[in-house]
Amino acid sequence: MAAAMILMASYAASAQSQSFRLGQWAEIQNSIIKELNSSYVDSLPIDRIMRAGVDAILEELDPYTVYIPEEENEDLQMMLSKTYGGIGAIIHKKKTENVIINEPYAGSPAHKYGLQCGDEILEIDGVPTKGLESKESSDRMKGKPGTTVVFKVKKVRTGDTLDIPVIRERIHFPDIEYAGILNDTTGYILLTGFTDNVAGELRSKFQYLKKQGMKKFVLDLRGNGGGLMDEAINIVSLFVPKGSLVVTAKGNTPESVREYRTLTEPIDTDIPIIVMIDSGSASSSEIVSGALQDMDRATIMGRRSYGKGLVQSIRPVAYNGQMKVTTAKYYTPSGRCVQAIDYSNRNEDGSVGHIPDSLTREFRTAGGRIVRDGGGITPDVDIPFKDYSRLVYALVLGGVIDQYVIDFARRNDTIAVVDEFHFTDEDFEDFVRFAKTQEFDYRSSAKALYDQMKKELEKDGLAETMSTELEALEKALEMDKERFIRLKKDEIIPFIEEELATRYWFQEAGVKVRLRYDDQLKTALEKPMI
Repeated sequence: MAAAMILMASYAASAQSQSFRLGQWAEIQNSIIKELNSSYVDSLPIDRIMRAGVDAILEELDPYTVYIPEEENEDLQMMLSKTYGGIGAIIHKKKTENVIINEPYAGSPAHKYGLQCGDEILEIDGVPTKGLESKESSDRMKGKPGTTVVFKVKKVRTGDTLDIPVIRERIHFPDIEYAGILNDTTGYILLTGFTDNVAGELRSKFQYLKKQGMKKFVLDLRGNGGGLMDEAINIVSLFVPKGSLVVTAKGNTPESVREYRTLTEPIDTDIPIIVMIDSGSASSSEIVSGALQDMDRATIMGRRSYGKGLVQSIRPVAYNGQMKVTTAKYYTPSGRCVQAIDYSNRNEDGSVGHIPDSLTREFRTAGGRIVRDGGGITPDVDIPFKDYSRLVYALVLGGVIDQYVIDFARRNDTIAVVDEFHFTDEDFEDFVRFAKTQEFDYRSSAKALYDQMKKELEKDGLAETMSTELEALEKALEMDKERFIRLKKDEIIPFIEEELATRYWFQEAGVKVRLRYDDQLKTALEKPMI
């Protein structure tokens, strides 16, 4: 009893001291700003320097604790709910060019009113798009559902210029991008987020797949950066007994510890489950995969997850602003914290480090299997993903494939349905001819490393003495653009096929093409389960 009282007294004293220091620094900051406002040689940019000060404070904590002013509240709501008022299309925009419709979403206003991939938007409500920034163009397309935006459009195939009024709607990006049967008995759901009611949607899709004869289930969380923790808990509850511990959140006081358990009856506690994860699987994805792993309810396959074990809450602040603040760390049922980086203990230079493997601890699953903490969820079955060449990254990230698909859409009214569509040898030759005209960095990884090495040798004054050897190596590494593209044909075609399928048959078709070439998933289906 006495020890508890001493502990409480110590905590109270610490809290009082912290409050005093906060008040002291608030006074100092206020006096500095007042002095600058009265004495500084130029007019003080109050809004800019105060926002910079707030951001600098929060940068000392973790990347997920951020201030959101009133004017950015809509962006926050879009991030949390994946909804906004608009036309439902991805656009392509360079500052000196008009807006290009890149990808309308199935059933969206853009789709309903006939906007197609490659259509050129000349004006938005009478305002020319040439010269607008991409964000400004996008913002002009957005608006309150039920309102009308008028586009002056140059149609991609006819070249006709038309005025097309489009009534905005509430656009929702679905968290479940695809649900289907991969083979006779394996059901598959691609989950890309955790927004409101996604667990209910997954329940419906799962039940549909069972009616189609599903005997084994794959939940794909690769690239899923997380979202609402409650939805993660609700998804776990579909497959484990009611009352099961899913996650424990621990803040900075003993009173902040909270356990989250399943509150509903499951729909299936027996079906074999594979959960696919990778380095892009974070937060709520790690709650789901970690809980199902700890309960021995699923076999986790793929690569180690991101390692974000921090819980954020949205708190109101003055003048209708909000702050997304990290309030706790979460722990899986076995007691593991999956947080990979310790932001609370920074190095002298301000950097943070990953928890080394040597400091990780062992935990046990419900069935007694060993699992470890220290950063992310380690899969039960590690499956490497395909490592693409530097050229492929250049073609994708540099927009070459994207531009080709738009050009293709200008010349072709349609393509075969997705199950029958394949990019032919003749089609690839067409792509080669297009790519040869584009400016992009087509160096191989070896050539890029050589160029860097040569620069370092020049800095050290050694390049001249090694000129003969360097010239021979450079010649050996040089490769004609066309030859290099042809060499990587098998790597390039899947990306083109996916983009074309998406443009002509929408997002679900693109996912179906992606699955056609998903070697990591194919390997997972061949592996034994726990």
